[in-house]
Amino acid sequence: MRRRDTLPFRLSVAVGGWLVATLLRALGATWRVEVAGDDPANERSPVIGALWHRGLFCAAHRFRDLGAVIPVSRSHDGDRIVAVLGRLGFGPSPRGSSSSGAATVLAGLIRAAQTGHHLGILCDGPRGPARRAKPGALAAARATGLVIRPLGIAARPALQFGSWDRALLPLPFARVGFAWGKPLCVPRDASREELEALRASLEQELDRLQATAEASLG
Repeated sequence: MRRRDTLPFRLSVAVGGWLVATLLRALGATWRVEVAGDDPANERSPVIGALWHRGLFCAAHRFRDLGAVIPVSRSHDGDRIVAVLGRLGFGPSPRGSSSSGAATVLAGLIRAAQTGHHLGILCDGPRGPARRAKPGALAAARATGLVIRPLGIAARPALQFGSWDRALLPLPFARVGFAWGKPLCVPRDASREELEALRASLEQELDRLQATAEASLG
């Protein structure tokens, strides 16, 4: 029997998902949020939010209960993330990564976009290297026709984990900055060279927006 099929593992995922989501809702309710740029979260037309992995906790709270769809890896840690996202009001996550199950993920994102869901892509996930954009957001934009909205996130004061992504968890009553960039469109007939140029441009824009978010906090 696989580990994820055992009762103890399933229980730990379910209980852990409820606990983490509950704590994040309570903690996030104390944050003082500052937004720069046009926030598309409440727009009717879906978009693809693109951000660095380090901002996942801030983004999970900010975009809760909107039914947004986030692809998640097939790992055991991915099972736990899916449980948390479900408790936070996100839509069902397509499972896979750029190295495994990419076609399944893309098909799931297309279905979500067709039914009006916002999409979210952690551009350097699931394993890094940090702040190195992978082609997933561009592939999703080309396949769905949705625009990419780059997002920079900063928080102060915050815990910074020692994981590869240096994930941020804002402390109670922290200031949390969100900086939105301009829409990035990906033509369906984009060549390999054009996609690489767009990937590099997205990477630079995410770094710029993170610096903008950090500067907004003083």
